[in-house]
Amino acid sequence: MSSLPAALLAAGASPSPSPSPSGSTAPAVPTLQDAQESATNAASWVEQNWSTWLAMGLQILLVVVVAVALRAVVRRAITQLIDRMNRSGPSGEAGALGGLLVNAERRRQRAAAIGSVLRSVASFLILGTAALMVLGTFKINLAPLLASAGVAGVAIGFGARNLVTDFLSGVFMILEDQYGVGDVIDAGVATGEVIEVGLRVTKLRGDSGEIWYVRNGEVKRIGNLSQGWATAGVDVTVKASEDLDRVKATLDEVAEKMSKEEPWNELLWGQVEVLGLDSVLIDSMVVRLSARTMPGKSVTVERELRWRIKRAFDAASIRIVGGATAVEDQQETPDPTVAVAAPSAYSNADSPQTAAASPIAPQRTAPPGK
Repeated sequence: MSSLPAALLAAGASPSPSPSPSGSTAPAVPTLQDAQESATNAASWVEQNWSTWLAMGLQILLVVVVAVALRAVVRRAITQLIDRMNRSGPSGEAGALGGLLVNAERRRQRAAAIGSVLRSVASFLILGTAALMVLGTFKINLAPLLASAGVAGVAIGFGARNLVTDFLSGVFMILEDQYGVGDVIDAGVATGEVIEVGLRVTKLRGDSGEIWYVRNGEVKRIGNLSQGWATAGVDVTVKASEDLDRVKATLDEVAEKMSKEEPWNELLWGQVEVLGLDSVLIDSMVVRLSARTMPGKSVTVERELRWRIKRAFDAASIRIVGGATAVEDQQETPDPTVAVAAPSAYSNADSPQTAAASPIAPQRTAPPGK
């Protein structure tokens, strides 16, 4: 019996090669020629684009330098303008800046607030424009970005319209110097002393110590009780029979003496004036006094003036009566018969009324058989 290899050879079949195991081929090791070729390509790419890079870098550097320089110039101009406004101050109540206080510290605070707002707005505009120009240098399409920013701005504006209203109201409030820290104001929704002024919210401290947070957009009217001057008014009611010349002389003496004493000479910004009769009634008359005082000190001056008037009138035997229709007290002798009852017919034992009211005596009847 012949072997299998011999049979295969006899049949003319050649032995098939053995299958090679499945495996990864070894990674090709870069040769020196490949590395040299890569370096040549990189150098060629850099050589082709270096001029573009240099131009973009110079353009970006120029934009940044111009933006920084322009921002510095604008901020300095705003600072000089605010300093000039602070130094000049108001020339009078009818001047261009008549809304400002005469107080220099108040002008300084207002100028600092206005300068801060203007510098912030200028920096935002200049730096924002520079950033857009830098992005444009990198060949970035700004149209979608600007469109998206516009749509987002409109959406935020509709959603935060109250916030925008508060912010704009705060800006105009500062620019117009409607009130400041330390002022006593009547904002309609709250009244008190201003302790903090913001672009969105103003803080007030009420008379009882409470703190009110008032949104600037909610304020429709402002009554500033601390700007300029205040007026103190006192009404004195005396009897209609008093001598008017003596009353006026006494009041003039009180006013002159109070104007020369401290600290009232500083609180009074004008002479206390006797305006005259405010009303005349049958049994009384009202004399009115008025004086211009330091802002917020009118109530203090009124109390002191009433105190001095009462003492002066007591010394001059001038009687102060109360009420619009004061009635003079009359000393009347009490009637001694008030407590005595009216005479009655029943007090007389012989009167018919007494007889009719007396009980009927029982009649005696005789016993039977008599």
